Formats: sequence, structure tokens, C-alpha cells
Amino acid sequence: MLQVESISYSISDKQILDDISFSVAQGQFIGVIGPNGSGKSTMLKIIYRHLKQTSGLVTLFEKDLLQFPQKELAQNIAVVSQEAPVLFDFTVKELVMMGRTPYKKWLASDKNEDYAIVSDSMRLANITHLANRYFSELSGGEKKRVLLARALAQQANILILDEPTNHLDIEHQYQLMDLVRELPITIVAALHDLNLAAGYCDELLVMKDGALFQSGTPEEVLTKETLQEVFRVNAFVSKNPFTEKLHLFFYTEQ
Repeated sequence: MLQVESISYSISDKQILDDISFSVAQGQFIGVIGPNGSGKSTMLKIIYRHLKQTSGLVTLFEKDLLQFPQKELAQNIAVVSQEAPVLFDFTVKELVMMGRTPYKKWLASDKNEDYAIVSDSMRLANITHLANRYFSELSGGEKKRVLLARALAQQANILILDEPTNHLDIEHQYQLMDLVRELPITIVAALHDLNLAAGYCDELLVMKDGALFQSGTPEEVLTKETLQEVFRVNAFVSKNPFTEKLHLFFYTEQ
């Protein structure tokens, strides 16, 4: 479905990404992990075409991503980024409705189908009660859920999430991850919390110094050796007795 082939990215003489290759199958939940500055966000920005790679190729359904018209790209890829850049103040419902833009002609009115999809997206993101609030009035966590609802309203084939649990309390972190895990689409998410990544992702891409250090299932890549080399932490690798998913316990030598 999504193929990343030998992409590199540099600014002036500084190499940010170096020769990264991987593929994502339809319906997979792929987690991107790595220390701050390892290139996670930059790689995602290339995938959703906010940045253009210096070299290499990204294809979606065997078509060069750079060849997609903007509207077709938005019908295929939805994004929830770390930032919440909203230049004008809209109500929550108005903002979520913007997710329907890729399916409309210029200045076309909203249809009943659009309203139904927006309503369902807000319900899934647990923000129906915020529908008439202004975006600027919301907390960081509420804003994140609104942007997720807007992305859901796009009904894209791929959802890209950059640190989606930032600003969320623990209840809403798990609610969001439960919701995303059940979506019948492909997910690529940069995640800071390694236990969330282990508990929800099918496969993980481990980034280090702008390169793909390792990839595989959580059990394959979240070893104490990799955690020490990439994240510089000591970890005891176990299993959550309730979910049977891999779970990490971190500790210091002191």
C-alpha cells in the first residue's frame, strides 16, 4: 500500500534523514519510535507531503506520492500533527466539517452526508459536547481530540499521527489509542510512550540519528539491548498480565 524507498532529507549540509526504506500494508498499525531529534516527525512530514525528500521515492498504491493532486492526496491521507495551527477561530463543529473539504467542489454547500459523517466523527472522538465551543477556548487535550475528529471526517485510507497522546490525561490517552486501533484503515503514528507503542502497534520502526535503526514487531525490537543503545535507558522487558502485551519497566543503576 505505502512504500518508502531509500528516502533521504537534508537542509544545506545537514543530513536529517538518511536512506530510509520500509513498507506498510493495508490495515496495519505502524508505530514510529525513537529519541527526540531522531527524525520521526520529519519522516512523517515527507509521507504526508509537507516536506519533499532530497532523494528517494514514496509511493501510495504504486503511484508516486508527488504525482497526487492535492485533493486526491487529502482523500487518501489524513494527518493529526503535533501542532494545532488554526489561523482563525472556528467552532468545533465548523473545524471538524473542514475534514469534508477534499470531497467538495469550490463553495459547495455541506450535504446531509457531510453532517452525518461529522456527527459520527465527533462522537467517536468524544467531543460531541464541545460542538459549539470555539477551538481557542479548549484545553490542549481537547484540541487534540478535535483535530482527530477532523481527520476522521476525511475518511482517508491512511491516518498519520504525530505524538497523538501529547497533552492528554491517561484516561484519554487510552481512549484515543483504543479508538485508533479499531479503525478499519492504515495507521502510522509517532509515539513517545513505548508501552503504548508496544500495546497497540502491529510493527515498530525504530529511528536513531535520522536513520532506521530497526523494524519489526514490538517483541522483536523492544529488547533491553535496543533500548539501551537507542534510548540510553535500562529496561526490564516483561508482559502485561491483563493484556498479554509486552510491557517495559525502566530503571537506573543508582
